[in-house]
Amino acid sequence: MGEQSKVCIIGSGNWGSAIARIVGANAKKGDEFNSTVNMWVFEEMIDGQKLTEIINTTHENVKYLKGYKLPENVIAVPDITDAIKDANVLVFVLPHQFVPKICKQMKGKIAPGAYAISLIKGLMSTEGDAGIELISKYINRELDIPVSVLMGANLAPEVAAGNFCETTIGCTDEVQGPTLKKLFQSESFRVVVVGDSTAVELCGALKNIVAVGAGICDGLSLGDNTKAAIIRLGLMEMMAFAKEFYEGVKTETFMESCGIADLVTTCYGGRNRRIAEAFVKTGKSIEELEKEMLNGQKLQGPQTAHEVHFMLKNKKLEQRFPLLTAVYKICYAGKPADQLIQCLHDHPEHMDIEDCAKVIRTSEPKSRL
Repeated sequence: MGEQSKVCIIGSGNWGSAIARIVGANAKKGDEFNSTVNMWVFEEMIDGQKLTEIINTTHENVKYLKGYKLPENVIAVPDITDAIKDANVLVFVLPHQFVPKICKQMKGKIAPGAYAISLIKGLMSTEGDAGIELISKYINRELDIPVSVLMGANLAPEVAAGNFCETTIGCTDEVQGPTLKKLFQSESFRVVVVGDSTAVELCGALKNIVAVGAGICDGLSLGDNTKAAIIRLGLMEMMAFAKEFYEGVKTETFMESCGIADLVTTCYGGRNRRIAEAFVKTGKSIEELEKEMLNGQKLQGPQTAHEVHFMLKNKKLEQRFPLLTAVYKICYAGKPADQLIQCLHDHPEHMDIEDCAKVIRTSEPKSRL
């Protein structure tokens, strides 16, 4: 028997807790993983008791994933240094706003040979002309470890309930890819591994902006035909943005779960759509609604729209990306919500439709695990 990999989950919101149910169960199978899975938990007081104590006693995250039991081998740890001790596989699943702080605390404390996988759907703000940075690249740069990504149509409550879904892992390492697939795949959670990690991660971030547009559509009671247009044109802008700013992106990656499937799911469910709908109907600010409706969770779509807009404006590309631009202006610049429709009328074509069809027909599964 070879040396076992020890896993640490960094984050414990609803998505982190949902994925802990799968990871904890898989860690108990076979000899590849250490059966104990540490989960770093930001300590909070719930009715006078520490959240970590509640989780370790009842095996339930009563704040972020109430009603679903965690495997008993998943141990809540409030100190990040203790949580990651001797861990070989680091699963990042926390709001992207907290990544810099947690990476700073982890520096110099990581086990030799460790690697990471990010389940974080967002982008990092940077100083200067670059504007944004992939979260995987930020973690890699700050901690000097390899970082893969996992993105897909994975609404946390449905994953926790065991409803069947797919997900996509972007990984360029031929050894780590199969190991990560074993860690995450279950009967109800199908994993496909692809090498195009950049596109996988971009899909997970950009779809949240389009979902805000879908929520605005719902807030205006415009119906499913209009929402379908937002989804289609949003997908085209996602593809165009990825190819404009990043090298080596493959169009067929957008046909995986991380792409079209996650986009559709998020535009019909998920927090970004819900908050955007309420934003239009109530007139309250995004910040107010986040506090009222998300029980301490963080919203990604509006902030990502802000970060993306910086890049588009810097390169004078706003007219080429009218949907992404309109979402930013509605959320942050006081543009009336009903002006979203104008951007659909004026939308330029980024990709010939036959090119999209060709991608679907000829996409080969040979590079996938």
